[in-house]
Amino acid sequence: MNGIGTQMPAGACDTHMHFYNARFPAAEGALIRPPDAWVEDYRALQQRLGLQRVVVVQPTTFGRDNSCQLAAMEAFGDAARGVMVVDDTATDEDLADLTARGVRGVRFHMLPGGALPWDLLEAVAARVYEHGWHVQLQLNGRELADRLDRLLALLGGLVVDHVGRFMDPVAPDHQSFRALLALLDTGRCWVKLSAPYESSKTGPPDYSDVMPLARALVAHAPDRMLWASNWPHPGQKAPPDEALLLGLLDRWVDDTDTRQRILVDNPAALYGFAD
Repeated sequence: MNGIGTQMPAGACDTHMHFYNARFPAAEGALIRPPDAWVEDYRALQQRLGLQRVVVVQPTTFGRDNSCQLAAMEAFGDAARGVMVVDDTATDEDLADLTARGVRGVRFHMLPGGALPWDLLEAVAARVYEHGWHVQLQLNGRELADRLDRLLALLGGLVVDHVGRFMDPVAPDHQSFRALLALLDTGRCWVKLSAPYESSKTGPPDYSDVMPLARALVAHAPDRMLWASNWPHPGQKAPPDEALLLGLLDRWVDDTDTRQRILVDNPAALYGFAD
């Protein structure tokens, strides 16, 4: 059981979280410097929620130095995958090494503190696509309509964070949300149903202004939805209870088969987890 009274399916995956440890120096000018949140802390969360797989995402705190995340990933073996930051100086040998260590994506965080600028998107995407990676994108979703043609031109996978992170939340018929649906229609785009608190104005426990967007995304492309905790919720003065965040799936998703897809099947396919 996971703390909300729900039996979790085998292979359930958290597709977005971060590790922090003071042994690894923060990047110069880092905007967020959270306290340590390390392997044993995350294992406790996995046990509480019934999670078995994890995707470790490079946080902005460490800039382009992936050492902290890679060190933590090793503790989880083949049950972990990674999304790291690489730029256009990465060699094929560098990318092959990271692939062997479980990395499957490059992070473009297009909000304050992000390590890679927009002008590197196409060049870096082309390089990592050769190694079977995808681009993971976090931005203010209200920019999606203006960025749509550029994103549609990418020739590989794209993962959009946090229900699109529309700041402030929009209506499902808004042009920026329709742009996200257009990306899903390519068959190469996935969306993380995560961190509604990053954009919601109505707040917990229901995040009622994000719920219509989450439900519309699930209805539109259930085979390309993912779930994530965003643990340990960097930058949040009052971190949410992860069990309550997981419980939102019961309101965003109407049936057990689709929840199974979101928690197990979709991440297994995208990140290459073995059966």
